[in-house]
Amino acid sequence: MNRVTKRAKPSPQTLAEAEVAAKSTQRPGQTKEQTKLIAQGIQKGIDQYKKQQKSRARELNRQLKRASKKSQDGNGAQIEREVVYRQHWLPWLLLALSWAVFALILLAG
Repeated sequence: MNRVTKRAKPSPQTLAEAEVAAKSTQRPGQTKEQTKLIAQGIQKGIDQYKKQQKSRARELNRQLKRASKKSQDGNGAQIEREVVYRQHWLPWLLLALSWAVFALILLAG
């Protein structure tokens, strides 16, 4: 049995990006063949990165679907969560301290 492997052709944008990157890092005296090989390597890296991002997006989508299914009641109503924002006390303390110092400078001056 012969296995036929489908190779996706890289998009023209990917090829152009790889070519631009290879030319921007080209050294003096470097041949066109070497630059072409570097562009191919960059293009493969871009393709691999895009594949990773697609798989991450699919996994995130799966997790979101699971979470939405879990958060629904038997009646189909969604459970609402309350988000509470808390601020740290340090910036307010520094603000009050700076105002106090500024007032002392004005009164002393």
